Amino acid sequence: MKLGVLFSSGKDSNYAMYLMKKQGHEISCLITIKSKNPDSYMFHTPNINLAELQAESLGIPIFFMKTEGEKEHELKDLEDALKKAKQQFSIKGIITGALYSNYQRKRIEKICEKLDLKCFSPLWHKDQEEYMRELLKNGFKFILSSVAAEGLNETFVGRTITGRDVDYLAELNKQYRLNPAGEGGEFESLVIDSPMFKKEINIIKSKIIKESGHSAKFIIEKAELKQKN
Repeated sequence: MKLGVLFSSGKDSNYAMYLMKKQGHEISCLITIKSKNPDSYMFHTPNINLAELQAESLGIPIFFMKTEGEKEHELKDLEDALKKAKQQFSIKGIITGALYSNYQRKRIEKICEKLDLKCFSPLWHKDQEEYMRELLKNGFKFILSSVAAEGLNETFVGRTITGRDVDYLAELNKQYRLNPAGEGGEFESLVIDSPMFKKEINIIKSKIIKESGHSAKFIIEKAELKQKN
C-alpha cells in the first residue's frame, strides 16, 4: 500500500516508518507540520527544519504545511496537509509514531476517516523501555533535542543516546515515573542515522540553551549529510 508518514524528524515517526516499510508498504511521502507554537499539543517543534535533510537522506519526497499551532485549530491545517498529500502522491494511508497519546491518535484517526485514509500506528502501546532498546538494536542513532524533566539536564542534549542512557531513563522511571520514551514531553529527539538513511546527518554548528535546572534545548544552526562510516 502507498503510505505517507506524519514525519517529525524524531525517533517515533522514523521507527514507525521503518516498521511499515519492513512489512512491504511503499513510503510515498513524508508530511511535516511546522508549528509556530513551540508548545503545540499535536506537533513536534525542536529542529523541525532538519526533516528536510532527513528526507534527502531517505530519498523520499517531503511535504510541508505551516500552522499557527493553536489548540484544535491546528487540526484543520493537518487535515489540509493530508488532503493535499493524498492528491499529490495518491497515498492510501498514513503512518503515525503514536505510542500512548490518545489525544494525538484519536484526532489523526478522525481526520483519516474523513479523508478515506487508513491510519497505522505500529508503535501503539509498545513497552517503552523495550522500545528504546529496540531502536538502538536496529541501528537507529538519535540525539535528544530538548529535555524537560526531573533527573535530566543540559548534559543530555546533543549527544548520541546509548544503552547506558536507556538504563538511566529506566531508573528515572522508577524514581519519578518519567516516561523512558519521552511520550509525556520529558524529552524530544532527532534521528541522525537509521537503516533507511543513505547518509548520516553531521551537525556542524549548534548551541545549548539552558532554561532551568531540568530543562534545556539543543539548537542546530548548521548540519549536512555525510557518508556513513
